[in-house]
Amino acid sequence: MKRYRLPFLLVSLLFLVWGMANNMNDTLLAAFKRIMSMSDVQTSLVQFSFYGAYFCFALPAALFIRRYSYKSGILLGLAMYAAGTMLFYPAGQAASYAFYLFAIYIMAAGCAVLETTANPYILSMGPQETATRRLNIAQTFNPVGAICGILISRHFILGELNAADAAERSGMDADALRAVQMHELDAVSGTYMLIGFGLLVLLVVIALVRMPGDRDRSASSGVAECFRRLWGIRRYRYGVVAQFFYVGVQTCVWSFNIRLAMHELGLAEKSASTVFLLSILGFTFFRFVFTWLMKYIAPVRLLAAASASALVLTLVVMGASGMAAIVALVLISAAMSLMFPTIYGIALDGIAPEDAKIAASGLIMAILGGALLTPLQAWVSDAAGISVSFAVSALCFVVILLYSLGILKSDAEKHSDAGKHS
Repeated sequence: MKRYRLPFLLVSLLFLVWGMANNMNDTLLAAFKRIMSMSDVQTSLVQFSFYGAYFCFALPAALFIRRYSYKSGILLGLAMYAAGTMLFYPAGQAASYAFYLFAIYIMAAGCAVLETTANPYILSMGPQETATRRLNIAQTFNPVGAICGILISRHFILGELNAADAAERSGMDADALRAVQMHELDAVSGTYMLIGFGLLVLLVVIALVRMPGDRDRSASSGVAECFRRLWGIRRYRYGVVAQFFYVGVQTCVWSFNIRLAMHELGLAEKSASTVFLLSILGFTFFRFVFTWLMKYIAPVRLLAAASASALVLTLVVMGASGMAAIVALVLISAAMSLMFPTIYGIALDGIAPEDAKIAASGLIMAILGGALLTPLQAWVSDAAGISVSFAVSALCFVVILLYSLGILKSDAEKHSDAGKHS
């Protein structure tokens, strides 16, 4: 429908902007490790702050758009996202890691509001029979944003890092060290502030554009009552668990992507980011491949195959070294490409319309996995080495595999019962 064309494009751009934020985080870990000579556990607090905000703000965002409108949710999300990026400036001036974490938390809160709002709004833009297709089209903007985030970080943040390692920095006098760190932190803060100005431009454009059908007209039963109904649906209940471990493993794999490339190939951060870029390109390409395969193969079967493949590849990362480990690392991202939307779709299958928004917010809250599992893998990395730390990622893929096999078994039993009754 013509009246939805411009709103659809503008909302689809939101998938790009939060995809950019997600993947710039992964480069921030490498940057802060160099700038402030931190451990893996300390740098993982970036992901804890980011994904912790998702957990805290997903449900309030769902309630906000039920009360007001999708457009109001979008404007609120963009304002919070932009505010978080602007806080990078005082954080840099104070050279305070805690201040940066606060800025990241506010930025991520905005992303959580955007993600909770944009997905159902895209679904509402037109007839129900083409809703899934519309969402898949909009989701293609997400990996584009991821690629943009990596390229921006590679050139404007990682490219500005001083080559001095932790030992060399400890030997510098205080003034020389502060000069090096301030230059590096200015690169971080300046990059995020420029993104913030771009977000404000997008906010103004969306504010001025009429957004048809932006009201959430679903029934508004009590939240507690809604969650009780949802808890009784095994497919949904275990889907939230699977999504928790998926977001956790995606964050773990991508957070330690650059670090593993540096460890196995002896590269500096900027050069090692090429491996991360290849991972995201593989992720993007295989998302299209898996979408095409879904015409012929049930999504849950593809999920089972992908999670089994990812598990094997993770074991290769743990046991191999050099280029073999890096190739396996890149291929893990290819296997992960279908997991989030597929788990999302399977978990919401058969959910009543009046429960759909709250159910979707529950799946977004499961993004908490990225906040909790990344520090766990970081702790293992500090204690036993980065290769061994991928045991945490392997465990996550086991959970996803068990979920997909459970759904396959449940669907087979339903078909069997239906055949008996017929």
